[in-house]
Amino acid sequence: MQQWESLSFEQHAELRVSQAPDAGRHFAQIVISEFVSAAHEFPIFFTKHPETGSFYAGVVLGLKPNESLSGENGRLTGYRPADLERQGFYLVDEGIVIDPSHPVFAGPVGDLLFDGEGAPSAALRRIQHALGTLRAGLPETDAAIKRLMDRRLLEPVDIHLNFDDGSYIQLDGLYTVSLDRLQALPDDAVLDLFRQGDLQLAYAQSSSIAHVRRLARRYNDRLAGALG
Repeated sequence: MQQWESLSFEQHAELRVSQAPDAGRHFAQIVISEFVSAAHEFPIFFTKHPETGSFYAGVVLGLKPNESLSGENGRLTGYRPADLERQGFYLVDEGIVIDPSHPVFAGPVGDLLFDGEGAPSAALRRIQHALGTLRAGLPETDAAIKRLMDRRLLEPVDIHLNFDDGSYIQLDGLYTVSLDRLQALPDDAVLDLFRQGDLQLAYAQSSSIAHVRRLARRYNDRLAGALG
């Protein structure tokens, strides 16, 4: 059974948080306020929650489960999605609780959560901001996705990648914005999408798919290194 603890300076003055678990994340959920920043570095897709069947948005960090190809040695050097930033931390009512068994807290490495006087460290302030981003952004994102679905703008995408050693990877269960359907919409519908902010999100998501090629190159380079 998961045991959560209320975060406090008294109990967690020496607790450190590490970004090392990023190396084991191949997918991270994002919210609409992150789309533009994330689109510069990662492929963004929509997918369905395995239990509820509801759509949500996320970035692909790697091509295989539990393996990141983003950043250096799995650690991101650019934009870090809020879902990664808040790993091990949760909001309950207005307070923050932690899962002390989460690997972000493993070992003596990482950043302290509090300074010597008990004030939040820079790391904890980033986590607080990430939690706030998700709390505000999740309902906004659900609403934006519903508007795209109401316009029938989401369609499944087939991604089949071949590598120099003869292997291949197929990414299943991913959806993208259909630019063909978007361009076929009547002017009043496009104007509504623009005013809602959805048009910018649609083009950011669609253009971000090009980053799949970068991930494939990195994966291929790893294969070559392993064979060499």
